[in-house]
Amino acid sequence: MIRFSPIPTEVVRAYQAGGPDANGQTPERHLSDGKGVPCRHCLQQVPAGRAYLILAHRPFPAPQPYAEIGPIFLCADACAAGGGAELPEILSAPDYIVRGYGTDDRIVYGTGAVIPRDAIAATAQELLADPAIAYVHVRSARNNCFQCRVDRA
Repeated sequence: MIRFSPIPTEVVRAYQAGGPDANGQTPERHLSDGKGVPCRHCLQQVPAGRAYLILAHRPFPAPQPYAEIGPIFLCADACAAGGGAELPEILSAPDYIVRGYGTDDRIVYGTGAVIPRDAIAATAQELLADPAIAYVHVRSARNNCFQCRVDRA
């Protein structure tokens, strides 16, 4: 069993309160047009007319050579954490990068691939069957942006 996991709530609340992003900058605030603004916390699209944040996020516990930093969107106001066994709403593109990471938070070589959306859950479950893989990232196949994490349930 697997679980799709959002960015932790405590991290999101710090950003929503105006705390610095991974680049030390204040998150930018914008209004959503309802298209292509996936919140990495509730794992849903930010509805049209609602405020959202753009910021640089590092989905790893500490800087190191494999700790990629990239842009993400978040609801500007508090939202409930999404996640669970079902594929999140934000994963609506035809394909994504799915890649495994070890307990040292580094890429496990040979685990990354661009796969069809419908194969994400099966691929993540297969990767997590390997004890060398601690968790999996789902990332944009076009821009490499972090979407969500997949953990063992």
